Amino acid sequence: MLIGFVFFYMLVSIAIGLYAARRVHSSSDYVLAGRSLPVYITIATVFATWFGSETVLGIPATFIEEGIGGVVSDPFGAALCLILVGLIFAGPLYRMKLLTIGDFYKRTYGRSVELLVSICICISYLGWVAAQIMALGLVFNLLTHGGITQEWGMVLGLGIVLIYTIFGGMWSVAMTDFMQMIMIVVGLFIISFFISNMAGGVDVVVTAAVDAGKFDNFWPEMTLPGILAFLAAWMTMGFGSIPQQDVFQRVMSAKSEKAAIGGTVTGGVLYLLFAFIPIYLAYSAFVIQPEIVALQLEQDSQIILPSLILEHTPIWVQVMFFGAVLSAIMSTASGTLLAPSVTFAENIARGFLKNMDDRHFLTLIRGSVVGFAGIVLVIALNSELSIFEMVENAYKVTLAGAIVPLFAGIYWKRANTPGAMAAIILGIGTWIIMEFISPEGEGICPPQLAGFVASCFGMIVGSLVTKQSARPAEAV
Repeated sequence: MLIGFVFFYMLVSIAIGLYAARRVHSSSDYVLAGRSLPVYITIATVFATWFGSETVLGIPATFIEEGIGGVVSDPFGAALCLILVGLIFAGPLYRMKLLTIGDFYKRTYGRSVELLVSICICISYLGWVAAQIMALGLVFNLLTHGGITQEWGMVLGLGIVLIYTIFGGMWSVAMTDFMQMIMIVVGLFIISFFISNMAGGVDVVVTAAVDAGKFDNFWPEMTLPGILAFLAAWMTMGFGSIPQQDVFQRVMSAKSEKAAIGGTVTGGVLYLLFAFIPIYLAYSAFVIQPEIVALQLEQDSQIILPSLILEHTPIWVQVMFFGAVLSAIMSTASGTLLAPSVTFAENIARGFLKNMDDRHFLTLIRGSVVGFAGIVLVIALNSELSIFEMVENAYKVTLAGAIVPLFAGIYWKRANTPGAMAAIILGIGTWIIMEFISPEGEGICPPQLAGFVASCFGMIVGSLVTKQSARPAEAV
């Protein structure tokens, strides 16, 4: 029955995605859903895209192993990103009427900066999308009790997401996200009620976590390395995920500036609140079966919550849980698969293909979706990192090379092309050098934070020492 439900759910997702694809008549429809999404759809697609495999599987596993200090970057940093996007960036970017975030860099700084930043953005998505594919493989493997290997589960899951994403673009992503958000919210609430009864109540689970010291390490040690590591954890997701195409698409797809701002901020707040439900459920598993969870921590901590559901709950709870899990993973996978493909087509490939009409450009985007899917599948099949680590690492490159030119281009009148180039080169260069010197951040400063500081220095000095005019007034 459970496998039958999963199969039915996949068919429904594909059907909704293909139905939504009927609205695609141009590249703008495909990328931005015609800039027509109401605020409730914007909230749903922001929430559902962020609520992915790392939220359901990665964050809870990390919390059990490391406590609250281990999940500073996500959900805290991730929610901070969405709130900052809504409050600081959504309004100015929405008024510019751009197709991609890369178009901002082109309009503000020129083709060279557009190309460099777009490459950084595309690279940053590799780990994030691959993490979703790995999670799909894990879920299918667990559901079939090993009947489908994780590798073939990755192929199957990616194929399903690819079908509706390639045809419907943002329209399909938005419509499926709305359905998937409902499934996530309803499913998690029902499951929480059931698991709470098994564990003896919310107070029992929370008390056990407090007694185990899981909430004692949120604030860093009052040493310079400890403080810098804490800042880096916040900033990697909180700042590094701001200059991303998937976030930008949700801002630009809204039907009004007000909907863009309100939808993004609300989605961020909801994400922070609901991200604690999987953490609670996973620690409930520790309370219910401590010996088994201790063994799973040594093998693969990501299976703690799915194993509890499969082994200790009735079939209807399993249906709700895996429906919520698949919703979370598929919504994130579709959005993060589309975003870098659009960036590649618009901001990298199109610059070398002159006089391309809209019909051929739409074909180029769809071809890029397929190509990017192949790349992330290879990465997912060969990666030894955990889902949480892959997502956390994804934003280091954009923290070091993309966020400073974005913020300065909107809010600093002296920002110009030499400053942006210096910010990118110094930021990325410093980050790479520091990764070789101190790959695990054993030194005083984590590599990505050093890259961010160098990027700020490059932007300020590069812009002030040159006399080139600042960014155009339309970027304000």
